[in-house]
Amino acid sequence: MLAEIATITDDPASDASRRSVQNGGNKTASLFSKEGMKGENQDAMLVLEDFADQPGTVFCGVFDGHGPDGHLIARRVRDLLPGKLASCWRIAYDIHPPGTGLLHQGNRSFTANAGGDPKLIMAWKESLISAHKQVDRDLALYYDELDPTFSGTTAVTLVKQGSDLYIGNVGDSRAILGFLTDENSMMALQLTVDLKPNLRKEAERITKLKGRVFSLPHEPSVKRVWLPGIDSPGLAMARSLGDHCLKKFGVISEPTVTYRKLSVRDKFIVLASDGVWDVLTNDEVVEIVASSHRSLAAEAVVEAATSTWNKKRPQSRADDCTAICLFLDDHLASSSSSSTFRVVNEDSGLKKTATSLISLHRMFTAKLKMDKSASCSELELLTVSTSESTEIVSANAGALNKNLSRGKRAGLLFIGDD
Repeated sequence: MLAEIATITDDPASDASRRSVQNGGNKTASLFSKEGMKGENQDAMLVLEDFADQPGTVFCGVFDGHGPDGHLIARRVRDLLPGKLASCWRIAYDIHPPGTGLLHQGNRSFTANAGGDPKLIMAWKESLISAHKQVDRDLALYYDELDPTFSGTTAVTLVKQGSDLYIGNVGDSRAILGFLTDENSMMALQLTVDLKPNLRKEAERITKLKGRVFSLPHEPSVKRVWLPGIDSPGLAMARSLGDHCLKKFGVISEPTVTYRKLSVRDKFIVLASDGVWDVLTNDEVVEIVASSHRSLAAEAVVEAATSTWNKKRPQSRADDCTAICLFLDDHLASSSSSSTFRVVNEDSGLKKTATSLISLHRMFTAKLKMDKSASCSELELLTVSTSESTEIVSANAGALNKNLSRGKRAGLLFIGDD
C-alpha cells in the first residue's frame, strides 16, 4: 500500500528539498510500507534530500501511530517535524557555531570521543530534543482533525550530514547500521534502544510521577503504562509524540540522541517500525538488505516481515510494517538474489531462521524479476547491539550485553538524556 503523499506546510526547506513519502527507491534510499491486519495503515515515512537547504544532507523518519487517531498523528508529525528541526538547528547553530566558544562541562563526556565537532554534535542534539517537544506540544493545535489525548506515534529519525550521523528516537521503532568489519564480515549495529516501560529507568520515571506500569495476564511479557486509578490507556512504550493524557504521568516526548562518525565501512542504515522488529532480528534485516537491489531493499524487508508474521504468529494479526533503507556508498549495491551467507551466532535456531528468511527473500526477489547479472561475495554475519547507559530488559538481554564492548569499538556515541 502506498503511503499517503502530503505537503509540508511549514518546512522552510520544503521547496529546496526532494521529498519521498511513498513506496519506491533509488540508489540512495528505498522506502516501503505495508498495511497489516489491524485496519488502516498507521505508519508514515519520509526521506528528504538536501534537508534544511544543505546540499547532500539527508533526513529520514519512520513514524508508527497508535490509538484511534494514530494514523493522523503519524502523518502530522511526519509533516511537522522536519520544518521544526530545520528551524531549531539554525538557531542552535547560530548560538553555538562549530569550533568556537566553550562546551558546557556536562556535555563533554558525550562528545569527547565522538570523532566529530563537539559543538556541531551538541547543536544537533539540542535541535532534535527541542523540535520533538515543540511538535508534541503543537499537536494540540490540530484538534479539529485529530485528538492526541489517547493517540500518538513513535518517531525514529536521522540526519546524515557528510560523514556525521545523528539519530533521534522516541518510542519503539528502531534504527540499525549495516557495516563491514576489518575482516570484511557484515555486522549489524543497533543505533537506538527500544524505549519501552520494561526499561528500569523509564519505568522509574513513570511511577515517580504516579503513572502505573504493569502487564496484562494474557501478555505477561508486555509492560504497559496506565493512568493512576484507571486501567487506561495501556501504552506499550515509555516515550511518544501525542498520548497527552499520560504526559503528566511520566510518558515524555524527548528523544534519545545518538551520534556516529561514518566510515567507508558503513554501508547502510535501516529505520523500521516495530512490525518489522517484532518478527525479524537485526541480523536478518542486514542479510536481506545486503542481498537486495537497492531500489527494492525496503520492500524485501517488509515482505519478509509480513510473511514471517504469518509463520511465527499465525494467531496474531500482523502489524503494519514500514522500512527505510539509506545507502551510504556504492560498494554494496547488488542485484543478485543468489548470494551466500554464513550466519555466526550462538543461537543455532537463528541459523535455521536466517536460512529460511534467505530462501523466502530469494523467492520474493525472483518474483520481482530482479537483475541477476551481479552477485555479492560471501558475507559472514555477526550480532552486535549497544547501549552503554540504558538498561536493556528483554528475553535476550544477556546475549545483547555480551556485545556492548564490541559496539563501543564500532564508534557509536550514545548521547545521554540525564
